[in-house]
Amino acid sequence: MKIKKSAQAGSLESCDILISVEPNKQGSGVEINLDSPAYKQFGQQILEEIKEIVEKMNIQDVKIDAIDKGSLSYTIKARTETALLRASESEEDNE
Repeated sequence: MKIKKSAQAGSLESCDILISVEPNKQGSGVEINLDSPAYKQFGQQILEEIKEIVEKMNIQDVKIDAIDKGSLSYTIKARTETALLRASESEEDNE
């Protein structure tokens, strides 16, 4: 799947995460920036959950900005997948 435009999913409300994605230069890979008050304790886990979805969707060149407000694992995965689907602008996914 290829990222064609910028998109986001989620919010800055408590117990949620805002995932913003945009295309990255071809060949530059996946770049993830995470801002979280619990970064020291859960940062690595959050990054791994985002990477898991990116790999599952076979996405190569994307920049992801994540602002976490205490979200749970399923929320992180759902928001990431939704933002990536919106950014891919795939007609097949919208039917």
